Amino acid sequence: MMLRIKRVPTVVSNYQKEEGEEGSRRGGGCGRNCLQNCCLQGARLPLYTFKKVDRIITEQKDVFEHDKSEPPVAFLNSLLLGEWEDRMQRGLFRYDVTTCETKVIPGRNGFIAQLNEGRHLKKRPTEFRVDKVLQPFDGNKFNFTKVGQEEILFQFGESEDGEVKFFPDATIDAENSPSVVAINVSPIEYGHVLLIPRVLDCLPQRIDRDSFLLALHMAAEAGDPYFRLGYNSLGAFATINHLHFQAYYLTVPFPIEKASTKKITTLDGGVKISELVNYPVRGLFFEGGNALQDLSNTVSDACICLQENNIPYNVLIADCGNHIFLLPQCYAEKQALGEVSSELLDTQVNPAVWEISGHMVLKRKKDYEEASEENAWRLLAEVSLSEERFQEVNALIFKAISYSGNCSGTDSENVLEDANVEHPSLEEVNAINENSHSAMVTGSQGCLVLQ
Repeated sequence: MMLRIKRVPTVVSNYQKEEGEEGSRRGGGCGRNCLQNCCLQGARLPLYTFKKVDRIITEQKDVFEHDKSEPPVAFLNSLLLGEWEDRMQRGLFRYDVTTCETKVIPGRNGFIAQLNEGRHLKKRPTEFRVDKVLQPFDGNKFNFTKVGQEEILFQFGESEDGEVKFFPDATIDAENSPSVVAINVSPIEYGHVLLIPRVLDCLPQRIDRDSFLLALHMAAEAGDPYFRLGYNSLGAFATINHLHFQAYYLTVPFPIEKASTKKITTLDGGVKISELVNYPVRGLFFEGGNALQDLSNTVSDACICLQENNIPYNVLIADCGNHIFLLPQCYAEKQALGEVSSELLDTQVNPAVWEISGHMVLKRKKDYEEASEENAWRLLAEVSLSEERFQEVNALIFKAISYSGNCSGTDSENVLEDANVEHPSLEEVNAINENSHSAMVTGSQGCLVLQ
């Protein structure tokens, strides 16, 4: 049986059409300055090239410490956020996200609630298949080659000569498909953008080693722990089957970043893997590594394992790329099977990476006014795999990591043994919460100034 859910798709581009309209467009030039062959000839966009780094240093001032000269442009503040604000002034967004109400929900976890009525469209729901994580790219459906070039902020790639450079007006090399950063016209937060690896190659929504490393380099270039990147697989609330990451800037810690963890193992390459223990969604936490590539390869190999085993998942890249959360989930599957309560479905919250990380984007004023830690926990608990299933998935992941050469035989044996150890249930986690340190940091309300 094919599992499908109906949901209103998020509009990420002003050129996105209703399902079915895309395939009916006539050939030839489209006249809208897009990224397809009809408009690419002679097209030019800014280009930022980064210096490949082996390690990420968290403090923004130290990210380029090994360079004698300052980078030619401040990547986050001047380029990304500056260009984003330019598009806002030009009226390219569907609404002004800086006027959305935001609050930290009282409680230990410090869940963040935002009222974003602009994201609730009066459009017909579209059916999405949720039981197949890997699906072939379909050029007839909306994809990022169909966006207007004015929605692209800049091209983003590795420097050829090992130096950070910025070219305000560079050609688009169609033979060597560029990676680009584009606006999301339905932003969740300030600076909400899309990173689209090798946009012209029309890659489906699936992680590979190169694309994940590119995302970590973007986090490193931003050099600010309040700028995070996220990824949603198909079946975990990605709605566009064209490879992309999301990112935005929010000056409060996400609840998932403050959650307790329990170490599972440290791999030969120095990557430490832990399990979230004080959080409603079960997941893995990756940090460290002798080099940036060790961390990137380990996480991307884990993602590839989930994809190949048809397990939907979300990824949060935090702390300038130093911390990565991997969260397999089953909410859409439960929804398709009719196992989610109507009370939760009525909120129309789609628990993708940002919601799972604790930033609850609410579309109804009623839900915003009644937002509580209990309600947020109840929703996220439905997203989580059961303890038994989570340990089965962990065993698959660690087996894949050991086969790809990221850990020694001893590491692999220890990890697989750990998968059979009993872990606390959600009820036990709740009890732990009650007895844990008096309150997690919730004094971040003062940071909720939307620029």
